[in-house]
Amino acid sequence: MPSEATEACMYRGEEIFSCKQCGDCCKGYGGTYVSQTDVEAIAAYIGTEPERFAERYCTKSGDRLVLVQQESGFCIFWKDRMCGIHPVKPKMCKAWPFIRNLIVDPDNWENMASMCPGIRKGVPAEVVQKCVENMLGSE
Repeated sequence: MPSEATEACMYRGEEIFSCKQCGDCCKGYGGTYVSQTDVEAIAAYIGTEPERFAERYCTKSGDRLVLVQQESGFCIFWKDRMCGIHPVKPKMCKAWPFIRNLIVDPDNWENMASMCPGIRKGVPAEVVQKCVENMLGSE
């Protein structure tokens, strides 16, 4: 039996997102923000200290850390069409495309769909909002 979150992520009987594993979400688009929890998990995973990790693999965007990008625009951890830190990828990556700002501005769904082949276009704003709320839970 489908869960409430799954049902909310359906429109006309079809999922509104199905990952195509293309890696487009790992490229550009403003950078990948990392929390202190993300920094600690990734640092432990790659065998370094959090401070060293931040110095080598992050840059600042305002007062927040973002992962460095390669010259190609892909995340520094994107190698051979795979995420090199997948088991500990940042919370932002785990949530994609059900990101919090869609609750405030669900019209961004269509912008995201123009860049991501896994996002279904033409989904009503209220469906997007309900899905994001259910997927993110009470964080």
